[in-house]
Amino acid sequence: MVITLIGYRGSGKSAVAELLATALGLQSVDSDHVVERQAGRSIREIFDQDGEAEFRRLEQEVIRDLTGRTSLVIAAGGGAILAEENCRCIKAAGPVVWLQASVENLARRIAQDKATSDRRPSLTGQSVQEEIASVLAARRPFYQDAATLIVHTDGLTSEQVADRIRSLLDPPGVSS
Repeated sequence: MVITLIGYRGSGKSAVAELLATALGLQSVDSDHVVERQAGRSIREIFDQDGEAEFRRLEQEVIRDLTGRTSLVIAAGGGAILAEENCRCIKAAGPVVWLQASVENLARRIAQDKATSDRRPSLTGQSVQEEIASVLAARRPFYQDAATLIVHTDGLTSEQVADRIRSLLDPPGVSS
């Protein structure tokens, strides 16, 4: 089984993927980390040196590879859903869970995560909250189309989100 978590940066995909994978006896992988490891550079450096198109190309290779595996929970990059091929791959591999959060909560989480600002570029040059609102509005239809499940994360811990996903994947009274 391959479960892919999608959502905006700061929605909790990486933390939830680790918890969910542990609970289900699967491996967890963050696609952005794989891109960085394979490129030998941060996402910000890839954007600065080669542009977004090159990053998206690398991301597509990684998503194709990861979705061809088994027993995995993937924390997909926030913009992975922008490529049709990525969406086809993640949907074919198994459940796709969209972790939703309000603009305010995403901005707060991003501000608290020093690694995010160091490793990831601004996509619009706007303030954090303005960027989140505009980019999220543009991506919402893509997330909606790719998702088989939606989990609202506002007010929940990563553990609670992982538990909610587990219960949605294996509802009571349904045998596997």
